[in-house]
Amino acid sequence: MKFFRKPASILILLVLVVSLMAVSAPVGAQSVVLRYANWNLGTEEENNIQRQLVAAYMEANPGVTIEFVDMSGEGGWEEKLTNFAARGELPDVFMANNTPYYVQSGWTADLTELVQDDPDWQTVPQVLKDAVTYSGAVLGLPSAQFVMGYFINQDLFEAANLDAPQYGISVDDFFAAASALTDVRKSILGLHEMGPILGWYPSTQDSNLKWFSFDGTHMNYNSTAFRGAVNKALEMRPHTWQGLTDEQKATFKSQGPWELFLNQESGAVWDGGWVVPAYAQNATFNWDFMGIPGGNQAMVADIIVVSATTADVAAAYDFAKWMSFSTAGYAKEAELAAAAGVVPTRMPVSITPESIDLYMSFMGDRPGLRQALENLDNSLVESLAKIIPGYINARWEGKPGIDVGESLDVNLGFMFDNIASGSFKFEDYAAQLEGFANNILDEARAKLSD
Repeated sequence: MKFFRKPASILILLVLVVSLMAVSAPVGAQSVVLRYANWNLGTEEENNIQRQLVAAYMEANPGVTIEFVDMSGEGGWEEKLTNFAARGELPDVFMANNTPYYVQSGWTADLTELVQDDPDWQTVPQVLKDAVTYSGAVLGLPSAQFVMGYFINQDLFEAANLDAPQYGISVDDFFAAASALTDVRKSILGLHEMGPILGWYPSTQDSNLKWFSFDGTHMNYNSTAFRGAVNKALEMRPHTWQGLTDEQKATFKSQGPWELFLNQESGAVWDGGWVVPAYAQNATFNWDFMGIPGGNQAMVADIIVVSATTADVAAAYDFAKWMSFSTAGYAKEAELAAAAGVVPTRMPVSITPESIDLYMSFMGDRPGLRQALENLDNSLVESLAKIIPGYINARWEGKPGIDVGESLDVNLGFMFDNIASGSFKFEDYAAQLEGFANNILDEARAKLSD
């Protein structure tokens, strides 16, 4: 999805907001009450932008009342939803933390016919459409997307007489630049952590692989590309927080890797687009988004679903769209953010030159970030746990029957988190981990299709 860059001005953007809002029409339903559950609503006293966005919808649709479902108390998101489902009280619209589970449980309404002629849906990147499509049916809506990749402190590289990595840099040049920047004596690291390399590196070595070696069906933990990622992460360890001794860490202002970037003690940090507001408002240095070497990025997607038991699917869809991929809804959110003097927390889901210009108007010239937003169709979806049956166990929680020293019956997450511990060699277990993980994925996929 490539666009030519268009000059944006406040006047153009205000006209865009007004025109988009003008085409937002009431759903036509009378006295419709929709129950809504989300984890981004804050409190009534805070009245955050998401709550204001809901209020704006009700103002534009006076026949619709949105009631917030109380999701506080003990238990996880799925547990609470399961309890509601057991009582026949699922919210009409709710945030999805594990879409395959909802699909398998029959909780999700089929929205295929509603989206197929929706003009806003046509501008949603295919990678996001795919994330909510099961056996050809659209069973959810992408409510947010965040590019994920490396953010670069350009000033640190310039001060070291190095070219700052930019969107599109090669893998080798990126690692060379990060390595050259590291100067532990000056409390400067090239990278903040080594772990993210396992996620993106395999895709740069094998075009069939996506995030963390997933190929669309299976994990490829024993592939040359993934074993290469493990070796590259170990090679780069000296340039990360994990490579510092306790004595060296004590010389840094940062108390952990999460603080390195804003403290200007790391030239590159792996993070998601949700940090952009903080960087735009708090960073005292020049920065940009570089993404993944080679000119790509990972993507985190949030998903919202309409309940299969809602009394009015069309009304619930209209509201869910407003809170997700609606161009009018996003324009209103940007208007609310501007009034509050903040950067929108979400990036646009419906991607057009205008929506990109609108988002970028909040943060000045960040060419790498703009390039990423213009190239979303090629993204590696990182949030596979939300959309792939069995992925949670195939990536983290599954236990393949391995003991590592005094750690007995460890899970997959332990194996990946401890590749630098020296207590085992990953290559000795790669084939076992791959086979175990893929059995999980096969069984989960078969169960979903039953």
